[in-house]
Amino acid sequence: MDLFINLAHGFSVALSPMNLLFCLIGALVGTLIGVLPGVGPVATIAMLLPITFGLPPVGALIMLAGIYYGAQYGGSTTSILVNIPGEASSVVTTLDGHQMARQGRAGPALAIAAIGSFIAGCVSTVLVAAVGAPLTKLALLFGPAEYFSLMVLGLVFAVVLAKGSVIKAVAMIMLGLLLSMVGSDIETGQSRMAFDVPELSDGIGFVVVAMGVFGFAEIIRNLENQSEETRSIVTSKVTGLMPTWPDLKASAGAITRGTIIGSILGILPGGGAVIAAFAAYTFEKKVSKDPSRFGRGAIEGVAAPESANNAAAQTSFIPLLTLGIPPNAVMALMVGAMTIHGIVPGPQVMTKQPDLFWGMIASMWLGNLMLVVINLPLVGVWVKLLQVPYRMMFPAILIFCNIGNYSINNAPFDVGMTAVFALVGYWLLKLDFEPAPMLLGFVLGPLMEENLRRAMLIARGDPMTFLYRPISATLLAIAVFLLVLAVLPMIRSKRDVVFVEGET
Repeated sequence: MDLFINLAHGFSVALSPMNLLFCLIGALVGTLIGVLPGVGPVATIAMLLPITFGLPPVGALIMLAGIYYGAQYGGSTTSILVNIPGEASSVVTTLDGHQMARQGRAGPALAIAAIGSFIAGCVSTVLVAAVGAPLTKLALLFGPAEYFSLMVLGLVFAVVLAKGSVIKAVAMIMLGLLLSMVGSDIETGQSRMAFDVPELSDGIGFVVVAMGVFGFAEIIRNLENQSEETRSIVTSKVTGLMPTWPDLKASAGAITRGTIIGSILGILPGGGAVIAAFAAYTFEKKVSKDPSRFGRGAIEGVAAPESANNAAAQTSFIPLLTLGIPPNAVMALMVGAMTIHGIVPGPQVMTKQPDLFWGMIASMWLGNLMLVVINLPLVGVWVKLLQVPYRMMFPAILIFCNIGNYSINNAPFDVGMTAVFALVGYWLLKLDFEPAPMLLGFVLGPLMEENLRRAMLIARGDPMTFLYRPISATLLAIAVFLLVLAVLPMIRSKRDVVFVEGET
């Protein structure tokens, strides 16, 4: 009964005119950046963080959440119509979605993608609401040792599920943790790794790192990879949006399975929409009576990954809102947004900020409804956007981002540091280092340090406290087991196959 009362409260917050407007803006911007190849939700949210500084906390977070799950919808449109995945999680959708479009069935493919996304979004929103309260109560039982072990497990998940080399992923996490240590000691106030630079005495700004490594580095890479031929692809008018009864029948099971897989993988730290889409597609091929249909226009190949990536996008809010642990790079940015507004993510959010917690959950359902209405009628508009040359778009993006970045502290140093991190991010991308684990390490670093010190203080300096406490010992054991598993040659080869399959 409490769940319905809380959801009713959430809808009263989300249905206020201002929050509805923020939700609509988030959904529209999310769809737009999902449509435009190379401009993902991580880069966009990183760039928009300075703008949220002047917005009310609930409205700002509703808008950022809308951008994240809106991008999952938008990415499917261009994947199906022009074979260009606008968003990383839509790479798998190109395999069957574009084949359907070439067979003159673009309408049913787009409709199934939208229907699957909406159903998955609604189911996962209910899951967020249902699981939120019990997990919050469990989190209140956690002490510093348990929190530290949980964060270690989160970082290990990020390593295991990161694309490419395990060693590179570990190196990126270590770099993120190292960067988070720059500034003043959290207890003594002693300057460390600041190199006598006064501007670094408070540490490196989250917006500076996120905007540089994700936003500007992506722009540099897109400029390098842009070819005019990819922008000149235009699709004919899409007709017959309503899927047939056989289409709906074939998709029902795929949508259900995709929703379940996405919901589970979204909760896991380091998981997320990309892994969920790959896993759902691979699973559909395994359970199909005729796997050879996949890659040739099988509607299940659109329904499953699109349902999975939307479910994962929404259930990834569960560890963020209940435990204060960001499970992926976008949620790490959400932690940054909450910190900007003086909100400490974790179990206290539900009790101290019920408007924020339940308002965000209710806004997800409203946002999913808006996205179905936005996406299908405006297909033509989104495709037209692909004809705008990227070289005309990026200068405006850079100018607005730098204005926003400067306005946070009125510090030219921040703009300069963002440029440095842009070059670092570009260099990392060129060497096949995935920057997402670094951002997770950067966000969790101060929290890990604080909980490590508190745990050691309570245990009078005995490091065995992490093994004496059952929950902490269990979490560390799982972390070690996963790390060993990821290094095993057989598991590594299977892990690489999943990513390669999604990119072909």
